[in-house]
Amino acid sequence: MRSKNDFINFMVSANVLTFGDFTTKSGRKTPYFVNTGNYKTGKHISTLGDYYADLVANSIKNDGITYDALFGPAYKGITLVAATASSLYKNHDIDIPFFFNRKEVKDHGEGGAIVGYIPKDGDQVAVIEDVITAGTAIRETLELFKTVADIKIKSLFISVDRMERGPGTQSALEQLRDDYDINVCAIINVHDIIDSFPKGDERIAKIKAYLEEYGV
Repeated sequence: MRSKNDFINFMVSANVLTFGDFTTKSGRKTPYFVNTGNYKTGKHISTLGDYYADLVANSIKNDGITYDALFGPAYKGITLVAATASSLYKNHDIDIPFFFNRKEVKDHGEGGAIVGYIPKDGDQVAVIEDVITAGTAIRETLELFKTVADIKIKSLFISVDRMERGPGTQSALEQLRDDYDINVCAIINVHDIIDSFPKGDERIAKIKAYLEEYGV
């Protein structure tokens, strides 16, 4: 059984969960950063896909949600969605199409902004993302879908819930749930990270101070 501590150790060993001084896409100065771009071996991406696939399979089996396709936002979401779809088939006998977007719309060949499965009106889609801070990237994704088809985003699967405020007083994920009626699932959250380190660790003290300013 894959545990949360196992996943945290996996992220640290892959240099994906790092500590220092960083700036997130939302412009916040943060003492820790999750960079899924550092997953760079077959073992890394296979292991990561297994964790995501467990989340999706649990959503299907326990929540009764069905998905017509999985979507991975470019660029990091491309490998995430492919690994998730592969693991779902191999480990859970669930075969779901997947697709991703191009950052630049292709004007030759098959053209368009979408690669893989072409969504249709009425499709129920799950988004596979790395981490949500203020929700900026996922809102951009939702705007993209408006130009493709009348899609219903049923779920958002992420590796880490940073549990921070969005533009208002709620967490970014709470706002996404309320604004778009999206089911949001994370492999771990920031408190799981805090609990995994010894009390008094300087890195954890900085994360707690950060949460006092931006957390919910």
